[in-house]
Amino acid sequence: MSAPHAPHAPQPLKVLLADDEALLRAGVRAILSADPGLDVVAEAADGREAIDLTLRHRPDVALLDIRMPRLDGLQAAEELRRTAPGTALIMLTTFSEDAYIARALGCGVSGFLLKSGDPRELLAGVRAVADGAACLSPEIARRVIAHLGPDRLTRAADARARLAPLTVREREVVALVGAGLSNAEIVARLHVVEGTVKAHVSAVLNRLGLKNRVQLAILAYEAGAAHSDDSA
Repeated sequence: MSAPHAPHAPQPLKVLLADDEALLRAGVRAILSADPGLDVVAEAADGREAIDLTLRHRPDVALLDIRMPRLDGLQAAEELRRTAPGTALIMLTTFSEDAYIARALGCGVSGFLLKSGDPRELLAGVRAVADGAACLSPEIARRVIAHLGPDRLTRAADARARLAPLTVREREVVALVGAGLSNAEIVARLHVVEGTVKAHVSAVLNRLGLKNRVQLAILAYEAGAAHSDDSA
């Protein structure tokens, strides 16, 4: 009798890294390469090269520096959303780039990570966006909200008013998206099937006129709804 076949190990997530600073690329590559579930398939030193390598390697996730020569990260993200929609995009930012982050919200990116952030946040962020979640640290969310307008109380009230017509279940989903949970994690939290979660997210995005989960997460933060409810 032949021995049973061992289950196939999952393929590592393919990651592309784009930054014009070689030293930073080396540091990020070292962090990513230490995780056996991640495979850095290409590195780029500018936005145009990032596009070319993404189309060649079709990575699951592309990490893009916001400011790069030839094409910056925002321009690269806009083109990649059209030409490589299967690749999730994360912008690498610094504390001085709030205006760029605000602009990037309209580029269809899946998340933002600080270059000076915790390496564990980098690893978790790559896995999160590959699983369909938004990767948005609370620190970046606070800075984006502060940049979007000086009247934070008014913005918070407006955000709560936009969420008010949603059903109770839709607001629960919004809160969990704001907390950075993936579809699979929301499924486990709410005890529903994944198709239901996807339907809720799509319906909320359409009703609120939002382009992606990152914009939804920002709205949840503005409304004070970005938290995970363990009692759900």
